[in-house]
Amino acid sequence: MIQFNNLAKTFRRARVLDGISLDIGLGERVALIGSNGAGKTTLIRCLLGEYTFDGTVAIAGLDPRQNRTEVLGNIGFVPQLPPPLKMPVGQLIEFSAALCGTDPQRIHAIARRLGLDLESILARQFVRLSGGMKQKLLIAIALGRDAKVLVMDEPAANLDPEARKIFFDLLAERMDEVTMIISSHRLDEVSALVNRVIEMDMGKIVLDDKVADAVTLTAVLDCRIALSRFEPAFAKALDGWKFTASADNLVWEGAIAGPDRLRFLGIVSRYTALVSDLSLAEARA
Repeated sequence: MIQFNNLAKTFRRARVLDGISLDIGLGERVALIGSNGAGKTTLIRCLLGEYTFDGTVAIAGLDPRQNRTEVLGNIGFVPQLPPPLKMPVGQLIEFSAALCGTDPQRIHAIARRLGLDLESILARQFVRLSGGMKQKLLIAIALGRDAKVLVMDEPAANLDPEARKIFFDLLAERMDEVTMIISSHRLDEVSALVNRVIEMDMGKIVLDDKVADAVTLTAVLDCRIALSRFEPAFAKALDGWKFTASADNLVWEGAIAGPDRLRFLGIVSRYTALVSDLSLAEARA
């Protein structure tokens, strides 16, 4: 699906990419990790055809520079920093749909699944939306097209727990028919989404490892937490996870998306002194 062959890029004599050669196949979900300056963003911009470069890049056999319109029509891109667009949301959706020849209602449908109340913000400028709203809309635009490649930069960072679960469901629906590249500074933020890890440092590939899926993207885990005593801070920490509490607030029950289990346990671990029992079990259909 994607081939990088001896890819190199130099800015003012600084070698930012140094002989990158990679093959990424259909259905692979790649974590592209590395520190700032490692070359991740430059690699992505070469893939999107934004930069000239030495070597070759091909998506489904097409050069992203020479066939930019066709290539971009097959890529869904979610940037780390939302662009400061003053375009109204409704116009942005229509414009984005027209670029790739998709029905705007597909974008509307995905946005609604993510919990975005589009009808109330269609006339609002994109730049005036909250961070979470922008992220949901950009994801909806990226997934609302028949893209064969999804390139995402920390896509779930600004999503609430419920929207994250739905986001995982949306990716699971496409995982066998698309290639995903998810860029991040930290592996733990994207580990639940990927089956291959590529680490960059100083413009080179220093790690390329395929990993087994620890849990399916659609898995749902039933959770029960018993407390030795209650503190309001614990309830506040679980806000957004839609847990229910017993009358005395000592037993909490709810469901979490399987890929979110480590993130959830990290939150609960702050209250270890309060927790007397915790169980996680995959929900039965």
